[in-house]
Amino acid sequence: MEFLEKLLDRPLVVNAIFSVIAFFLSLNVLPRFYPLFIKAGLCGKDMSKRVPPGKEPVKVPEGLGVIAGAIFLCVMFLFIPVPFWRLWMVKGEEEFPHHEFVEFVAALLSICCMIFLGFADDVLDLRWRHKLLLPTMATLPLLMVYLVNFGSTTIIVPKPLRMLLGHDLDLGVLYFIYMGMLAVFCTNAINILAGINGIEAGQSFIIGLSILVFNFVELSRFYPESAQFSLYFIMPYIAVCAAILYYNWYPSELFVGDTFCYFSGMTFAVVGILGHFSKTMLLFFIPQVANFIFSVPQLFHFIPCPRHRLPRYNPKTDKLSMSYTKFQMKDLNILGKLFFYLYSVLGLIDVKKRGEDEEFIECTNFTIINLMLRFFGPMHERTLTILLMFIQILGSCIAFFIRYQLASLFYDVVE
Repeated sequence: MEFLEKLLDRPLVVNAIFSVIAFFLSLNVLPRFYPLFIKAGLCGKDMSKRVPPGKEPVKVPEGLGVIAGAIFLCVMFLFIPVPFWRLWMVKGEEEFPHHEFVEFVAALLSICCMIFLGFADDVLDLRWRHKLLLPTMATLPLLMVYLVNFGSTTIIVPKPLRMLLGHDLDLGVLYFIYMGMLAVFCTNAINILAGINGIEAGQSFIIGLSILVFNFVELSRFYPESAQFSLYFIMPYIAVCAAILYYNWYPSELFVGDTFCYFSGMTFAVVGILGHFSKTMLLFFIPQVANFIFSVPQLFHFIPCPRHRLPRYNPKTDKLSMSYTKFQMKDLNILGKLFFYLYSVLGLIDVKKRGEDEEFIECTNFTIINLMLRFFGPMHERTLTILLMFIQILGSCIAFFIRYQLASLFYDVVE
C-alpha cells in the first residue's frame, strides 16, 4: 500500500506506465479490427504496390486511427484521478485546483470531439470546407477554458519592434482567433502531407517526440506545471502513434485515415495551447508549413487540384515518380498564371505541353513529396518515406535551435 501511494505521488511515472500499456494494447488490438473495417467497406487499395497478373489489389483497412484514438482516450480516462487524488486528500475541496482539473477534462473533450468528427469524415467523405469547420468547433471548449482560467491575450513584442509597439501588446480577440487557426492548421497540415505508407504516422510520431523532449527540458526551466500537463497527454499519444506506425510502415497493413490526422492535430493543439508553447509548437511543424505554402496554388484552386495528389507508381521499376495535373492556360485566373510562372521559373515544378497546338499543360502537383521526387528522381516508396522523415527530424532540430539559441536575439529571456 505504501508503494502504491508513493507511485501515485509521481503521476509522470504512472503516466509512463499507462503509456507502455497503451502501446502493447494497441499492437494487440489493431489487427483484430481489420476484418470488421473491411466488412464495413472502410478499406482502400494500396496503389503503390505490384499486383500479380490476374489478381486484384489487396484491400487495406482504412480509418484505423479511430481505434488508436479510442485506446488513447481510455488510458487518459483511467489516468484522470492520478494527478488530482493526492491534492484532494491534502488540500481538500477549498484549495483543490479546480481550474487544472477543468483544463484536463476540457482537453480530453476537444480531442474526443475531433476523433468523432474525424471518423465521420472517413465514413462520409466530407468536403474540404467541412474539414476547416470541424476543428474550429472542436476547439471551442478549449478556448473557453483558456478564457476562464487565464484570459491573458498579451504577447511579448520582439526587440526589433518594441520602438513601434512597446514591450508587450494585448491582441484581445485576435489571440483567440490565432489559437483557433492553430488547431485548424495542426489537424489539416498532417492530412495534406500524406499519400504514401508511413508518412502520416511517421511525421506525427517525430513531432510527438520533439514535444516530449521540449517538455522534459522545460520541466527544469520556467513553466514546470505547464510542461507536466503537456507530458500527461503526449506520452500516451506517442505510445499509440508508435503502434499504428508499426502497422502503417511499408508495406502497410492499415491506413490511418483522416481520423488519425485529426486526432494527432488536436492533441498537438491542446498541449500547445494549454501548455503555453503555441509558438514553439508551430516550429515543430516546419515541414508542414513549407508543404502548406508550396501547396497554396492548388489548395485554393488557383491551379486545378485533383482529388488525390499521390505520386505515380511504376510497376516495372517498383518506384514512385511525380504526379501531374492537367489544364489549359486560358482557364487560369491572374493569380493562377502568376503562381504557375513563378514556380516554373524557380524550377519547383515540371511542365509539359500536350495537344497539337500545345494548348494543354501538365505540371507536377504542388506537394513537397513531388518536389523531392523532382530533385532526387524516382525512388522506392520506403526510401521516399525515410527521406521525408529525415526532413521532419531536420525540421525539429532547426526548431530547437531557434527556440533555445536564436530566441535570445528577439527577447530578453527565452519565452
